[in-house]
Amino acid sequence: MEAFESLIALLLRQEGYWTTSSFKVVLTPEDKRRIRRPTTPRWELDLVAYKGSTNEVLAVECKSFLDSTGVVFRNGCFEPEKRYKLFTDARLRGVVLRRLANQLLDTKACAPSPQVRLCLAAGNIADKSDRTGLARHFGTKGWLLFDEEWVREKLRKLAAPKSSYENDIAFLVSKILLR
Repeated sequence: MEAFESLIALLLRQEGYWTTSSFKVVLTPEDKRRIRRPTTPRWELDLVAYKGSTNEVLAVECKSFLDSTGVVFRNGCFEPEKRYKLFTDARLRGVVLRRLANQLLDTKACAPSPQVRLCLAAGNIADKSDRTGLARHFGTKGWLLFDEEWVREKLRKLAAPKSSYENDIAFLVSKILLR
């Protein structure tokens, strides 16, 4: 598990989600034909989170990009598109998210008819990006964006004196740095 994925998983657990990282979505031969990727073995999601009280499943793609340009979104598009396949390829997204729900149902990992939502956790959004356009695009699609401000807010919440304790490096560091 990558460090950024671990951090996002911790923050989602604090919000009442069960999380698993590097989740493999098993695709059928028919699925592979539909997405025009016949040799794809399985589709891997960085993080899957489930909240039983709302029967909500989050398929989270994590892009830390902490020491790079960051996530680029301009003129209504991600750049480069190939880095954001689930966000830019509607056919792929539909197949993978539908198969994810079926797989969770088949293994009794969630209740029937879960609401599956695509999410992007971004540690850095490029200055040249259209943040307002990105937020509007995600809102229109029903997706969730966990940007660096969301991460900071959740870390501040973890650092609060009355927050519960979890034996995790991010939790400990947030308490040391933010108190």
